[in-house]
Amino acid sequence: MHSRPRPVLFASTLLHSVALLLAGPISISAQDAPAYQTPDPAIVQVVDAEPTPSVSLSPDESQMLLIRYPGYPSIASFARRELKLAGLRLDPASDGRSRTTGAAGLGLVSVESGATREVTGLPEEARIENVRWSPDGTHISFTHDTGTGLELWVVDVGRAAARRLTDRRLSLTAGNAPAWLDASTLVAAFVPDGRGPEPIVPAVPIGPVIEEATGRESPARTYQDLLGSAHDEALFDHYLTVQLGRVDLGGAVTRIAEAGIVWDFSPSPDGRYLLVEWVHRPYSYRVPVYRFPQRVEILDRDGSVVHQVAELPLQEEIPIAFGSVAKGPRSFSWRADAPATLLWAEAQDGGDARVEAEVRDKLYLLEAPFGGQPQELVSLGYRYAGVTWGDDDLALVSETWWKTRQMRQWLVSPGAPDAAARLFVERSTQDRYADPGFPDTHGNRFGRPVIRRSASGTSMFLIGGGASEEGDRPFVDRYDLASGETTRLFRSEAPWFERPAAVLEDDGSAILTRRESPDDPPNFFVRELPSGSLRPITDFSHPAPRLKEVDKELIRYSRADGVDLSGTLYLPPGWQPSDGRLPVLLWAYPTEYKSADAAGQVTDSPYRFVRASAWSPHVWTLLGYAVLDDPSLPIIGEGDDEPNDTYVEQLVAGARAAVDELVRLGVGDAHRMAIGGHSYGAFMTANLLAHSDLFAAGIARSGAYNRTLTPFGFQAEERTYWEAPEVYYAMSPFMHADQVDEPILLIHGEMDNNSGTFPMQSERYFGALKGLGATARLVILPYESHGYRSRESLLHMLWEQQEWLDRYVKNAGASEPTASRARGESTGPAR
Repeated sequence: MHSRPRPVLFASTLLHSVALLLAGPISISAQDAPAYQTPDPAIVQVVDAEPTPSVSLSPDESQMLLIRYPGYPSIASFARRELKLAGLRLDPASDGRSRTTGAAGLGLVSVESGATREVTGLPEEARIENVRWSPDGTHISFTHDTGTGLELWVVDVGRAAARRLTDRRLSLTAGNAPAWLDASTLVAAFVPDGRGPEPIVPAVPIGPVIEEATGRESPARTYQDLLGSAHDEALFDHYLTVQLGRVDLGGAVTRIAEAGIVWDFSPSPDGRYLLVEWVHRPYSYRVPVYRFPQRVEILDRDGSVVHQVAELPLQEEIPIAFGSVAKGPRSFSWRADAPATLLWAEAQDGGDARVEAEVRDKLYLLEAPFGGQPQELVSLGYRYAGVTWGDDDLALVSETWWKTRQMRQWLVSPGAPDAAARLFVERSTQDRYADPGFPDTHGNRFGRPVIRRSASGTSMFLIGGGASEEGDRPFVDRYDLASGETTRLFRSEAPWFERPAAVLEDDGSAILTRRESPDDPPNFFVRELPSGSLRPITDFSHPAPRLKEVDKELIRYSRADGVDLSGTLYLPPGWQPSDGRLPVLLWAYPTEYKSADAAGQVTDSPYRFVRASAWSPHVWTLLGYAVLDDPSLPIIGEGDDEPNDTYVEQLVAGARAAVDELVRLGVGDAHRMAIGGHSYGAFMTANLLAHSDLFAAGIARSGAYNRTLTPFGFQAEERTYWEAPEVYYAMSPFMHADQVDEPILLIHGEMDNNSGTFPMQSERYFGALKGLGATARLVILPYESHGYRSRESLLHMLWEQQEWLDRYVKNAGASEPTASRARGESTGPAR
């Protein structure tokens, strides 16, 4: 039984250094241990606001499923025993993934009438996950976590009634949700009958752990939770081995094939076949499970092998250059518009993005009964990035290339593979203004999503985000397949942000939209076209009405070198310029670009709903702060230039432009500004405190601060430490800890599993700051991963941030308006 965890705190100041809780195996009394704290009640009210339901549309778009989630879970739910194996985190008690929460309720809404029915018969204290519509939309499957096992349930849509389908225990350790074979049959992974007890860890080691390098390059990113011993391998075998089975609506289970480790399975659209990816030995201690050896097979409904698709070796030698992939077949999937036709991609450049090649990938099709030769669908000059199916004459294939940030989409004819592909669009992946949108899809006779054609069959419909200089304005276009011309059917208009969810009629006369404004939460409507009349479908209420008083504004400004920037400014309820300048929190995350034009594009809308959650930076407006959320901090490297070669200079320039604009607007007090961020935003925060005097304090959550600990690349950096040691050094805040003379709050999850952001990153950085006499505080949140989940942890995180901001920013002393300057010339607070 676990005792109640408490946050672990470390503190250091210029005047004194007191460790509230020392690192290492030192026992302290309960009275000395810091307890979880809560922030101001106004913040707590936002955190505890009821979440807005998620929505899932039925295949025929006649019904909308409302999925209702509870508030943040208790820390006790994360204190359960957890296994960390091959990059996975497992709950051995339930035979599923750990750290899941699940939905608590379901409802059904008629798109035609808006009538709502609550689903009855749900399990008590429901933890609903893996929700799937049947192909004909008459049933919905879901899994329920009892805490000691996972159950398979179904909802009869006509009666809005749920029932448990079988008492056999599911296994979801590989994350494979039960899937519909047809309208009355599911396939699922079960705990094998007669499975013995969990392997016991040897009391005495039987030998050392040995790894060997054989002179072949095997670079790898900084993965976590990998296998590390023979006992880990035994646990992996025990919990990942499953028995596939068919389940009918009467609850009868029929075994499919022998038990084994199934990484993925997928029924063919007609339900006659099952694509299965089996994992087998030898395992690796260097890479996660998805790089282990695999055997890819097509089985019939009874489990007999119909066709072996591929035998794939251990993938430890994939180059780390972005765009590199494994050799051989990959990305297996079914053609959604055909009964049983398999698609896969295969690299033509050895999978190495560093190799020059005119053709990078080829796509192949193989039709049932799979005895013939694969047909080539299309050759691609970039790397395959997905396909949207339509019919024999229509599919949209996407390809991208990381190095240039370019992408292309092609219109192809799957029924005539020899027909030439036609270019649909070619653009930069970062050029949001040029995005033509994506094809609207609807459920076909197999219940699979396929491109909706117009009533005449000559057009398709495109739904896009509508990025523009005015902000995002989502749209619906009709696209003529012969001429390539578009006709605008709908575009979101101020003062609303309205995002199309689906085209409901083949003539484009009705669309389902999700409509919101800064004060109105998102709700669904049917909009008739071209009249524009609206019919409400849902009526979700505002989860935190106090936030209606927050003022929201999209601001635009420029960096000193002329690069256009933008950000979303939130102001406290009722604030007027005559009230005086405000303390400000800038919450940011830098992004790499290959084009200054793309970097300067607006990435938000002033008309989006002001959302409420523990992660929303604008909650600080309730305590009298101005908040600049997501201010542009582009790191640009055009042509052959690498963005990170001038990371620090560009980062400081972008931050300086934001500070200057806040001062110019009469909003921000130049002496009372804080910078904060999570993950790469924490890395940014530490760098800004080291290389500028723009900010009075910083908040850095779950960051990485020493890039030599991620030597085979990080974020968008492809070069290794040995190829660019000066870049790794210049970008590492740890190397410049002696230059940090502003207070910095470090927060980290004790069990962070994000690549590169080990908790050790914060611990070592804090140790350097403390040793150098800086003002710093380190908070380690028990049981939390990269993104904190429990109510106790989130409230304590907000309390820490409130205390830090109030002490070092709000109460630091107001100033006269002044523009910011470089380090050594800053107008920041006196040191």
